[in-house]
Amino acid sequence: MGAAFLITLREGIEAALIVSILLAYLRKLGRTDRSKLVWWGTAAAVGVSLVVGGVVFAVAGEFEGKAEEVFEGLVSLSAVGVLTWMIFWMRRQAARIKSELQERVDAALLGGGFALASLAFVVVLREGVETALFLFATAKATAQGAGGALGQAVGSVLGLGTALVLGYLLYRGGIRLNLRTFFKVTGALILVVAAGLFAYSLHELQEAGWFPILTGTAYDASALLPDGDGVGSILRAIVGYNDDPTWLEVVAWAGYLAATGGLFFRPAKPAPVAAAAADEARSPEDVVR
Repeated sequence: MGAAFLITLREGIEAALIVSILLAYLRKLGRTDRSKLVWWGTAAAVGVSLVVGGVVFAVAGEFEGKAEEVFEGLVSLSAVGVLTWMIFWMRRQAARIKSELQERVDAALLGGGFALASLAFVVVLREGVETALFLFATAKATAQGAGGALGQAVGSVLGLGTALVLGYLLYRGGIRLNLRTFFKVTGALILVVAAGLFAYSLHELQEAGWFPILTGTAYDASALLPDGDGVGSILRAIVGYNDDPTWLEVVAWAGYLAATGGLFFRPAKPAPVAAAAADEARSPEDVVR
């Protein structure tokens, strides 16, 4: 539940921010008549994302035994790759995302209504497909002892609901949010979630016989901190805790965090004054106008 909430909150805020930038720029240009095209593109992207998520879960249900382990392992590994790319992409592009979207809106307006709707569709679809992929991976890696499918569904609904409320308040000027701090904190937390997913994906592929190395049990904490009950189940829900991992899982978890954490927290290159000011914007009017 915790991982599902965190991921949907982060992705939802990103999608809401993108839509807000598009709508605010259209308002600035005096082209609010085109706003409905943004909403149409957004609605279509949400619909396609739901279909993608449904297909992934449905296909997974068709596999059994080794095939199921391979499928879940590969999908989870893909989710880790996309998740990692997303975190570092946002870290690098945060200061320029507003100007880039505005340039794309200018080009889309010249191309007609379909081009603008397509722009909204593509940028929101990316967030939606990422979310569907992540939710599948976290559902498989953390559901045991964490409320199962119901817990994941509740976490997802709460995360998306919170993101929608915050996105609306940002756009309307009801709250102030330091986006740099928000994305830095959630990015760091999601890297921990991704480390758990990475370890889980290798566990599944190891079970399928793909990685017959470091198969010994690193430790067994099932008697002290079982991952299916109490605090252990909470840790499993949030970070994919396993009470009896193999050495490959432990090495993968620690190695992933060491590599990505070092890159994530390294000092960023100084940004131009204008870009830095935009990135530090706290009010929705500053962020999206």
